[in-house]
Amino acid sequence: MRYLTPLRQALMPVVDIIYPPRCPLCGDAVAQQNGLCAACWGTLELPGQPCCQLCQVPLDHTAVTDGAICAPCILQPPIHDGIAAGTLYNQQTRQLVLDLKYGGRIGLAAMMARLIAARLPPMEGEWLVAPVPLHRWRLWRRGYNQAALIATEIARLRKFRYEPVLLQRTRRTPSLGGMGREQRRKTLAGAIAVTSSQAAKIDDRNILLIDDVLTSGATSNACVTMLKKAGARRVIVGCFARVVTQDGLPTLQQAGWQFAPRETPEA
Repeated sequence: MRYLTPLRQALMPVVDIIYPPRCPLCGDAVAQQNGLCAACWGTLELPGQPCCQLCQVPLDHTAVTDGAICAPCILQPPIHDGIAAGTLYNQQTRQLVLDLKYGGRIGLAAMMARLIAARLPPMEGEWLVAPVPLHRWRLWRRGYNQAALIATEIARLRKFRYEPVLLQRTRRTPSLGGMGREQRRKTLAGAIAVTSSQAAKIDDRNILLIDDVLTSGATSNACVTMLKKAGARRVIVGCFARVVTQDGLPTLQQAGWQFAPRETPEA
């Protein structure tokens, strides 16, 4: 809460009186707005060690040694420079994502940003924070880009420079829910590009790319590819919830996802 402006800090007690803080998952009273109660905090699955040294996916601690690399990264080394996931995807994080994405509960972005920031590796020097872009028609329909809300908060927490439009969606794409990895890649081919007026900002810079959910990595890979082509030195991907399975290929049903209109982690 230290990054709140003096005006916002002064108004917080008034807001709490009018809208008493409630846990966004169960509705119980909590100490501050946009926090979870102790019981619901306990339901979040947090990434830990050991993990793949390239993509940070959790690994079976009984079968790995320091510096281990997961099978998908051995088969196809990632183009990013690391992933920082605030949580692993489960029923509770699914509900929080839906509340932020479609329920208009934009205040959840601050909590998600704190969880991502806690998982970031040491990041020396200057970094730019950029969100995964939303197509203008989807942005108009929803009213906001949830990744941009999270990215703004992370930039404040880490005192990095926020760059909202380094990337853009050049065309609309269908929902990625239910698609296989290769189908997702083909669907996104050519759909994300560097904004021409922003290209000079990317060359030889370190960039933290932010999204709400990382499923197969198709969207983030498309973004990282464009940033690296534009000359980015390093690109770390930060996400609130990461879908993980034993083979590294996300199975949304195993993560508790019930498909419905617009309910896709990588929409």
